[in-house]
Amino acid sequence: MPEASIDPVVMAASTVMRLQTIVSREVAPTDSAVVTIGALQAGTKENVIPDEAIIKLNVRTFDEGVRKHVLAAIERIVNAEAAASGAPKLPEITPLDRYSLVTNDVDATEKVVDAFRQNFPDGSVEQTKPTMASEDFGCFGAEWHTPAVFWFFGGDDPEVYDKAKKDGTLNSLPTNHNPRFAPVIHPTLETGVKALVVAAYAWLAS
Repeated sequence: MPEASIDPVVMAASTVMRLQTIVSREVAPTDSAVVTIGALQAGTKENVIPDEAIIKLNVRTFDEGVRKHVLAAIERIVNAEAAASGAPKLPEITPLDRYSLVTNDVDATEKVVDAFRQNFPDGSVEQTKPTMASEDFGCFGAEWHTPAVFWFFGGDDPEVYDKAKKDGTLNSLPTNHNPRFAPVIHPTLETGVKALVVAAYAWLAS
């Protein structure tokens, strides 16, 4: 008897679709934001309309102002879709995790990059554009008010990476959180340990 219910599955589905418009229609192309629906859970039986639906999502931005706008838009859309569905009460919105922006200290970054370039082969160290990683490392610098530097190092098989680069298919290589992501033990482990030692020594020796 669907006519006697307020279907949270339909409500959640409409909400998910509407949330996709935040980045495409409310964030300027010159800014950056990601809104990812990572989980949608509702019901256990095909012939029973459940009493609730749970949506879990992740937001990533580089700018705190953009972040505030995106979060406000999410709340507005969630409440509006509930009202449009005739829900008897407002949805419950519960923050799960929140991390500070990861901001590399300029002077510290320069010191670490110089140390890396002195200790790793030419062309193997590069400063990249900002990356949309959800990372708790930013909390250390923000909470301790100390200079911090965050870096990545590769874990792909060198031969596989070189072939993908030659073929222009680097984006097809599985990244972390991908079920097919399996970094090779060596030289990944050696590179990681060496990077930590080199970076630490750059500070301890100065």
